[in-house]
Amino acid sequence: MAIFGIGVDVLHVVRIHRLLHGPSGPRFARRILSEREHQVWSAIPLVDSARRTRFVAVRWSVKEAAYKAVFPALRPTWRDFTFHSLSDDGTRKPFLEYHPNGQENVLGTVHASVSHDGDYVYTTVLVEAP
Repeated sequence: MAIFGIGVDVLHVVRIHRLLHGPSGPRFARRILSEREHQVWSAIPLVDSARRTRFVAVRWSVKEAAYKAVFPALRPTWRDFTFHSLSDDGTRKPFLEYHPNGQENVLGTVHASVSHDGDYVYTTVLVEAP
């Protein structure tokens, strides 16, 4: 396996909480989340603010790490990536799907590892060459 790039990110979840609960919160989520992610996020009850915030925070961090892994060869948008978390039955590891709008996917598998600890999310992304 040849490595295309590696990226990491550390995020203070409070930062995302402030953005989501500010005047442009729904617009912020729409900008960051892919269509599939936005559907899942929208289905989380509004009263479960912590879960909704963590959902967006994880995806922000994963996508930030992914951008670091592929830049400057590629300049993806937030919505060009969709994060797939650990499957409910534990048989599938988390991964990131790259689906550039109108362009050919030039990446191999995109691996993601996410760790949550209190108010922080730490993410590592490894991108394989095609």
